[in-house]
This record gives sequence, structure tokens and C-alpha cells, in this order.
Amino acid sequence: MYKLAFFVPESHLESVKAALFEQGAGKIGDYEHCCWQVLGEGQFRPTEGSQPFIGQFGCVEKVPEWKVEMVCKDELIPTLIATLKSSHPYETVAYDVWKLADF
Repeated sequence: MYKLAFFVPESHLESVKAALFEQGAGKIGDYEHCCWQVLGEGQFRPTEGSQPFIGQFGCVEKVPEWKVEMVCKDELIPTLIATLKSSHPYETVAYDVWKLADF
């Protein structure tokens, strides 16, 4: 099992989660659509050649973003990463993937 974590602006929070849930993420036992999320602040500065969804070239931006974590079966992770990238508004999506131990 893996845990997928990503950062997303509120405008796309529910649509990105829905796309991932549709592909099978977030199933724990007899429950589905499971995730953990918290609101925080992201920081970045778009550089030359970027096409930012939020922010201006050369300016440090601080924006509210949601961090979302959800689990998924091993065989789903390639599909889920592709789904995350295609449903997310950012040009470059910030995400983490962790392999989980089963005790």
C-alpha cells in the first residue's frame, strides 16, 4: 500500500480528490473516499519559462493550499499519479509517494 500526498489550491480541492477517488484511491477496509487534509500556506517564485496558474513571473508568492493525503493499492499508484497531474491546475504538481509497511 502507498500513501499519496499533494498540495492543491481550494479552487480545485474537491475536483482533484474526486478524480483520484474515481480511480480507486482512498479505500481503507470497508470505507472509501478516505483522506486527511489540512489548510496551509505554500510559497514559490515562478522563473523564466514558467506558466503559473497562480502568481507572477519573478515574484515570490505565498498562497493558501490544501495538503491532502490518501492511501492506495500498489498497482494503482502509476494511474493515480497520472490522474493527479491531469486533474491538477498547477504546471508542476508538488506531491509525495510513500510505501507503507503492513504490521
